[in-house]
Amino acid sequence: MKREKKKFDHFYQLGWQLDPLGGPSGEAYKAEQDGRKLFLKRNASPFLAALSAEGIVPKLVWTKRIETGEVVTAQHWKNGRELTREDMGGLRVAALMSKIHTSEPLLTMLKRLGMKPMLPEILLNKIQSSLSPKVNAHHVVRNAIQYLENAVPEIDAADLRVCHGDVNHHNWLLSDTDELFLVDWEGAMIADPAIDLGMILYPYVDHSEWDSWLQNYGVELDNDLRSRMKWYTFVQAITMIQWYEDRKRFTEMNEWILFLSRVIDKDRLI
Repeated sequence: MKREKKKFDHFYQLGWQLDPLGGPSGEAYKAEQDGRKLFLKRNASPFLAALSAEGIVPKLVWTKRIETGEVVTAQHWKNGRELTREDMGGLRVAALMSKIHTSEPLLTMLKRLGMKPMLPEILLNKIQSSLSPKVNAHHVVRNAIQYLENAVPEIDAADLRVCHGDVNHHNWLLSDTDELFLVDWEGAMIADPAIDLGMILYPYVDHSEWDSWLQNYGVELDNDLRSRMKWYTFVQAITMIQWYEDRKRFTEMNEWILFLSRVIDKDRLI
């Protein structure tokens, strides 16, 4: 903590009170001074400015380079709550996802930052090269990997868009003034939008409501979209299974195995 405090000496000296917000990176703080509140983050991507301009995240106030050479960004602090599981099936989530996936400024910015498309073949190679023997041997995972290998989607480059990559309900913020934001963009990528859609529909939205949710988003549900969503959902579920196994968090690992099994059972004909 002393090391972290030293990195933010500049702000302490200016009279700001800083409270660490935790998380895996330890780089986010709530800053308060004379009733003014900011969200500070070290080493945020330059992509944050484009997200702020589009209204996807709380407004970017400033960017500063501190004595350590690191860059600190400040955003307006927004009181609010994360979305519930029930909220995820709502019109506003569909509308904001559509705005993100159709945004040309966001896509242009990621390309300027040198990001290459995250194609299905790349994702499959990452899965195949990263699994531990234990995870790789699990019958549910083996079943899913066999599907992945036999059903790699063919993607038109024109259909690749900006995707968040981790759209679980904890990453959505509904402010006290009724503004909806999608935060935590460290995993942003250029990819098939089905990578985000599948991880909203499968965990949160009843199958009977998929058509209406996707109509609000702006597309029709057909077999091609359904199969792509299934494929990417397998990839993300297996990735999370391995992530939790690496950290010996076996309860969460088993929850993801059960989720993967349910997805397999729901869409056996796709």
